[in-house]
Amino acid sequence: MLVHIWFGFFAVSFATALYQWLINGRADIFAALVQSTFDMAGLSVEIAIGLIGVLCLWLGLFRIAEQAGLINILSRGLEPLFLKLMPEIPRGHASHGSITMNIAANMLGLDNAATPMGLKAMQDMQSLNPDKETASNAQILFLVLNTSSVTLLPITIFMYRAQQGAADPAAVFIPILLATSASTLAGLLAVSYVQKINLLNKVVLTYFAGFTLLLSGLASYLVSQPTDQISAISSLLGNLTLFSLIMLFLGYGWWKKVNVYDAFIDGAKEGFDVAIKLIPYLVGMLVAIGVLRTSGVLDGILIGVEYMFTLFGFNTDFIQALPTALMKPLSGSGARAMMLETMSTHGVDSFPATLAAILQGSTETTFYVLAVYFGSVGIRHVRHAITCALIADAAGITTAFMAGYWFFH
Repeated sequence: MLVHIWFGFFAVSFATALYQWLINGRADIFAALVQSTFDMAGLSVEIAIGLIGVLCLWLGLFRIAEQAGLINILSRGLEPLFLKLMPEIPRGHASHGSITMNIAANMLGLDNAATPMGLKAMQDMQSLNPDKETASNAQILFLVLNTSSVTLLPITIFMYRAQQGAADPAAVFIPILLATSASTLAGLLAVSYVQKINLLNKVVLTYFAGFTLLLSGLASYLVSQPTDQISAISSLLGNLTLFSLIMLFLGYGWWKKVNVYDAFIDGAKEGFDVAIKLIPYLVGMLVAIGVLRTSGVLDGILIGVEYMFTLFGFNTDFIQALPTALMKPLSGSGARAMMLETMSTHGVDSFPATLAAILQGSTETTFYVLAVYFGSVGIRHVRHAITCALIADAAGITTAFMAGYWFFH
C-alpha cells in the first residue's frame, strides 16, 4: 500500500502541475516542483542530523537503565496490558520497557525523549519479527498509537499561542485532550478489529479505566488553576519529569555500580547509526510530500471543500483552519507553519487560529512517523498500518473540529 500512496503523491502532483501550466498559465510551476525536491531532500538530511544528538543522548541513557535493570522494573506496571494487546511479545522482553517509556514521554508531551524511545522500542520488537521487511502486528499497533499520540501536556501549542499574544494560551487544553483521546481510541479500535484483539477482557478494561481517571484528574487539576498559569504549570511538569527521568537513569545506574559513562557511550554510538539509516526513508517521504504541496493539490482540495459546504449552506468559518488539518498527516513542520500563518493572518484568538491550534495538537504526523519508525529497522511492507493510522487521524481531526465549534464558536 505504501508504494501506491508514494507513487500517487507524485502522479497527482504532476497532473495538477500540468493543469496549472496549461489552464492557469503558470509556466513556473515545474521549476517550483523541481526546487521543492531539492529543498525537501536537504530538509531530510537536516532532520536526520538534528536527530543525531537527541538519539545519542537518549539511547545512551537508555543503555544505562537497561544495564542497571531499571527498564525491567518500570515496564512491570504496563506489561499485563501489553501482553493482551501485543501477545507475540513474551513476558519480560525488553520491548515492554521501551514501549512504556515511549508512551509515557508522549503523554507528557516530551517529544525530544519520545522519538528516541520509540525508535528503541521498534528495534526491540524487530528482534522478534520473523519477517524483517514486513511490519509485525505489535509494530503496527505501536506505530498507530504513536501517530494518534495521547498528549496530556501539549506544551508546545501553549508556547506558540503565548508567543503570538493569546489572552489565554491554555484555553485549547480540553479540546486538544478530547481530540487526541478520540484519535487514540479510533486507532486502537481499528487495529484491534484487523488483528482480532479482544478489548473487552478484564485486564484491558481495568487499564482503560485507570487511564481515564488519570486524564480526568490531570485535566481537572489544570483547569482549576488560574488561566494565566496553566501553560507555565504544564511546562514545569513536563520539563521536571524529563530531567527527573535523566537523574533516575543515572542515579540508579550509579547505585547499581554500572559504569554509567561507558554504558552511555555504547548506547550513544547506536543512536548515531540509527539517525544515518533514516536519511533515505526521510528523503523519499518528504520529497513526495513537498511536490504534493507545491503543485497546488492541497489548495485545490481546500477550494473544493469550501465550495461544497457553501453549496449546502453549512457554516464555513473552519475553512481558514483547514490547511493545518490537511498538512498534519503529511508534515509536522508544514502543519505548524500553517497554524502560525493562520494566527498571524486572523489573530491568535480568532476562531480559525484557535481551531488550527486544536488541530495541531490532535494527532501526530502520520507519514513522518511511519518513515522514521519503520525506516529505522528497514521495514518495507507496512500492511494495515497506514489505513489504521489514517482512521485515527480522521477521528482526531473530526473531533478537533467538533470541539472547536463546541468551545469557541
